[in-house]
Amino acid sequence: MTKHRAKAIMVQGCTSNAGKSYLVAALCRALSNEGLRVAPFKAQNMSNNAGVTTTGLEMGRAQIVQAAAARVPADVRMNPVLLKPEADTRSQVVLLGRASPELTALPWRERKPRLWPHVRDALHALMDEYDVVVIEGAGSPAEVNLRGSDIVNMRVALEVQAAVLLACDIDRGGAFAHLLGTWHCLEDAERSLLRGFLLNRFRGDAALLSPAPEWLQERTGVPTVGVIPWLPFTLPEEDGFWSGDGGDGAGGFVAIPRLPRVSNLDEFAPLAHLARWVSGPAELEGARAVILPGSKATVTDLEWLRATGLAAGVSRAAREGVPVLGICGGLQMLGRTVSDPEGIEGGGSAPGLGLLDLETVMAPGKTTRLTSLHDPESGGTLHGYEIHHGVTVAGAGVRTLVPDLLWRQGNVRGTYLHGLLENPGFLHAFLTTAGLPVPDAVPALDARLDAIAQAVRANLDWPLIRELAGVTA
Repeated sequence: MTKHRAKAIMVQGCTSNAGKSYLVAALCRALSNEGLRVAPFKAQNMSNNAGVTTTGLEMGRAQIVQAAAARVPADVRMNPVLLKPEADTRSQVVLLGRASPELTALPWRERKPRLWPHVRDALHALMDEYDVVVIEGAGSPAEVNLRGSDIVNMRVALEVQAAVLLACDIDRGGAFAHLLGTWHCLEDAERSLLRGFLLNRFRGDAALLSPAPEWLQERTGVPTVGVIPWLPFTLPEEDGFWSGDGGDGAGGFVAIPRLPRVSNLDEFAPLAHLARWVSGPAELEGARAVILPGSKATVTDLEWLRATGLAAGVSRAAREGVPVLGICGGLQMLGRTVSDPEGIEGGGSAPGLGLLDLETVMAPGKTTRLTSLHDPESGGTLHGYEIHHGVTVAGAGVRTLVPDLLWRQGNVRGTYLHGLLENPGFLHAFLTTAGLPVPDAVPALDARLDAIAQAVRANLDWPLIRELAGVTA
């Protein structure tokens, strides 16, 4: 076994959405507060919530947030494999920050021998450069049908002999059965790495849990080392956290179509309670503004928009003067046509809503970069990032505010800039134009990370975590 500088702590879950990303971010910040140099790691993410590093490479938003928690630059080695679903049985493979058409074309089970060496090398490199690597699993290690193709759960833990913490979402119910059942599905070598159970998102009096933790330890030999309360702080996680159930109808709301392949939905968090998912034209009633979000399968989602009647509904709202904003894939849908002649996102072409005089063609090259631009309408600078295959050409009927990035036609605007709403000046102008109140600003990410780390640490066996991290003082 290779000797490394770093210790490895891994958070696995009994299920998807057990809060692994959140817990890893908390551990990264809390261990950084101990004076350690910390790196997050997740071998493989399946998510359409992606961001861009300062070097223009693409990686999962959750690991970008975890790097911020650890106070280190985001590095694609922290998320070497990103799978971006384009259909129920097809995902684009992003390897070390760049889309790989060759790997995307391979069947699922044939990818492992091609991907694992990159995962292993990235992990070992981080283990040589940092004091602690906090690793996030995916889904559950108990999915025995996936054991043979595993490159993200116990295969990773065994590779570096990581100390594993197994988390469950106790708010769902059945927590102790989930933990015991997962333990039973592990092999002996895997069980030997399991150092503690975590009960996450607990509401109520922790004293009422007894004797269940003791019962569980008698059967497994594994202690419950943390009962983490439900915390009122949100983070951008790999599947996003925005519920999309805001707005009371009477006061108005921002309508956002629930596209089947929606991407980067965490960028709507600044809208807070004003945003609402919509799935049909009747749900647009009372909307003061409409945002078409990004998509990982623009042509397919555009067809869905038309089939549900939302295309006609959005067009009608625009004619009635409702502000409409399209972001990335949403921008493309607002144009006259979208075509994918080389099958970049599955192929095909479709007429757009025709609200912007634009035509878009999907190109093999992918634009991934952090971007700042001057908005000639507000006079301010807007910051965000781009992730798109689309190449968009403007016609005479649309005003180009910023070439290749920002367009307007009446009350309809479109942009390739993700993160637009995170610019306070733009958010204020957008909501004011729509006649909606501007919500209180979400606390800065760094402040949220501090609060989350403090709360999680207070509810963990912190001496054990320090021991696992190799802290001796």
